Amino acid sequence: MRVVAVHSSLEHAFSKDTAREIELIEGHGVRGDAHCGKTVMHRSRVAKDPSQPNLRQVHLLHEELLTELQARGFAVSPGHLGENITTRGVNLLDLSAGTRLLLGGDALVEVTGLRNPCSQIERFRTGLLAAVLDRLPDGSLIRKAGVMGVVLNSGVVKAGAAIAIAHVPSKHAGLQPV
Repeated sequence: MRVVAVHSSLEHAFSKDTAREIELIEGHGVRGDAHCGKTVMHRSRVAKDPSQPNLRQVHLLHEELLTELQARGFAVSPGHLGENITTRGVNLLDLSAGTRLLLGGDALVEVTGLRNPCSQIERFRTGLLAAVLDRLPDGSLIRKAGVMGVVLNSGVVKAGAAIAIAHVPSKHAGLQPV
């Protein structure tokens, strides 16, 4: 399990720039990223209630989704879908809420929930919104656009860093959109 690439953006843009490294700040997120803060920084959530805790400090996306999308004809690369950390070998969507991931030697992120893909993804590439959604046989929606988390311990994260599962809750709690 590895970090493939890391990304950040000072602006509220859909895609994020690939960086050599990012610094995760405990209780805030990615230093220098538009979504870094103790309280919500996502514009639509700020408009509803700016005092809400920021459960979306870090966005992790599995490289395997990018590979799937590329095979379906979408021109997408790490950072294009707005993630801060592109991973490989971690089944992010099957993690329990509360799972803690150690990224590199120091950075610790607790998974809070699923990224809920919005219309911005469709504006980025036509048809992409439908491609990152799926349905189970019972009709329930599968959101494949990665997971969100909060930073529990600061640290620098670089491409190639190891990812370890540091904690799994005793009772599995399926991920919900945050």
